[in-house]
Amino acid sequence: MIRRNGFQVVLLVAGFVIWSIAGCNSGSSDGSQAVLRVLITNDDGVAAEGIDVIVEALTADPNNEVTVCAPDVNKSGSSDMTDCGTGDATDTTTQSGYPATAVDGCPADAVNYALDPENGLYAADGLPHLVISGINEGQNVSQPIATSRSGTVGAAKTAARDHGVPALATSQGSSLGPPSADAEYDFDSGAQAVLAWLAEHRSALLAGSVATSEVDSINTPTCTAGQIRGTREVPLDPVGADAFKPQDCESTLDDPQTDVEAFITGFNALTPVPAN
Repeated sequence: MIRRNGFQVVLLVAGFVIWSIAGCNSGSSDGSQAVLRVLITNDDGVAAEGIDVIVEALTADPNNEVTVCAPDVNKSGSSDMTDCGTGDATDTTTQSGYPATAVDGCPADAVNYALDPENGLYAADGLPHLVISGINEGQNVSQPIATSRSGTVGAAKTAARDHGVPALATSQGSSLGPPSADAEYDFDSGAQAVLAWLAEHRSALLAGSVATSEVDSINTPTCTAGQIRGTREVPLDPVGADAFKPQDCESTLDDPQTDVEAFITGFNALTPVPAN
C-alpha cells in the first residue's frame, strides 16, 4: 500500500513536471511567444534608412506582426501637427522592400491614418499593442526638442494621447553632433536599444497594462570611439544647450542627471515624455 501510494505520488509529480516544462516551452504562461502587433512610423519619411533598419530588426522575430505607415517624404520638425498635406495614402515599400503605406502628411497624420479602422490597416478590436516612431536620423534630446519640435516624438505622443496605444520614440545620434550630410548614424545600435526595451516591456504590452499618459523616448549615441556604455533612465534636460555636442563614448561620467548629459557621455538616454 505504501509502495503503491508512493508510486502514485511519483506519477503525479512527474506529470506536473512534464506539464510545467511544456507550458514554459509554449510560452503560454507569460505570453512571451504571443504575437505582438507593432505599428512603425517616423518623421524622416517612409524611404529613410532608420525606419528600414528597425523594420528589419523587428520582422526577424516571427512573433512580431509589423505594419508600416509613415509620411511619404521627410517631415522632420513637425512635432504633433496634423493636416500637413492631402492625407492621401499610397502603397509603397521601405528600402529593403517591406510593404508600407505612405501618407501625404505629417507623422501624426500617418499615425491617425493607420489607427483609423476605416482605412483597413487595423480593425477596431485589433489595434496595435505598440507604436514605434523612428529610428530618427539625429538626436531628439531636451525638453524644447522632444516636446515642441520632434516629429518622431510627436507621432508617439499622438498614438498614446489620441488613440490610447502605448508608444516608443527612438532616435539615433549624429556622429558629428549636429545632423549634416557628412554625419554617420549607427542605426544598428539604435535597433538593439529598441529590442532590449521591447524585451523588457513585451509581456506588459501584450497584457495591455502599459500606461499611455507618457511615452518613452530613447536616444542612442553614435560612437566614433569607444562603445555605448549602457542605458540610463533620466529626465528631459529643461534647456538642451549641449544637445548637439558630439557624443563621447569614452567618458567616465557615470551618473548623468539629464537626457542630454546621458546621451553626450555615451549612454542610451531613456526618458519618459508626457503625452499631453
